[in-house]
Amino acid sequence: MTVGPLRRVLGAVGAASATLVARGLLDEVPGGTARWTRTNHRGEPVSMLAGPAAAAGALVGGVVGAGSVRNALAATVATGTAATFGVVDDLTEDTTERTKGLRGHLGALARGRVTTGGLKVLGIGAGAVLAAAIATPVRGSDGSRRSPAGWGLDVLVSGALVAASANLVNLLDLRPGRALKAVGIVAAPVALAGGPGAGLAAAVLGTAAAGLEADLAERDMLGDGGANALGAALGTAVVVGASRPVRCGVLAGLVALTLASERISFTEVIARTPVLREVDAWGRRPAAPVRVEGPGA
Repeated sequence: MTVGPLRRVLGAVGAASATLVARGLLDEVPGGTARWTRTNHRGEPVSMLAGPAAAAGALVGGVVGAGSVRNALAATVATGTAATFGVVDDLTEDTTERTKGLRGHLGALARGRVTTGGLKVLGIGAGAVLAAAIATPVRGSDGSRRSPAGWGLDVLVSGALVAASANLVNLLDLRPGRALKAVGIVAAPVALAGGPGAGLAAAVLGTAAAGLEADLAERDMLGDGGANALGAALGTAVVVGASRPVRCGVLAGLVALTLASERISFTEVIARTPVLREVDAWGRRPAAPVRVEGPGA
């Protein structure tokens, strides 16, 4: 199945429009905007309301651009679940006892302590597997029913890919525009290829384009809600359009980067790599004084 150019354009435009409209409406969020305000890497206040707006854009654009009911439903489940648990973590995280990194949250769960981050890991993981189950056909291209083992393996690989993508994009959301640039760079070729996931990728691209200016200006940030949602949406775009070997390769890359983030600082790696440094700095305000970063930052 291919997704035609018109549907891809509609998905991108629908996503961008929904993102901008939602962001405007959220200026009047019930309870005020104070609880959505955080301090960025410069020590300045920045709003996380771009997160729910980006999630809304990805959801609307995904439905418009999906190309099939199956793919639209899978994208909605993955994106919606990631956004929901991400926002819960944004608003309820205990900043006095911060558990950082995937390893930290899984370790806390193993000790019987449920952190908001641990709850997010479980929730996004469950949503990703459910989305993968929806997206994975039970019949092969010849119409014959697939073996339960083969179908189950595909679901697990795809679910892990979606969850890992959601997590990695969130790890990148530590500097203005970084996460949005990353998802845009990955989504663009997927959208242009015209495969089954092209419309979903176009929706991610439209959402990223709509939110980039405010993110670069440091008025807004995605927060966990927006970054997890865009990562899950992008992962779903890959899942519905790629073969098992490709999905396994992508998953291996995502896992490797996630494990690396526990030991190294992405910000330091980017700063030492000329091409990455230039892309990362494009459109941003002049750099703030360097601060010491922990692993994965």
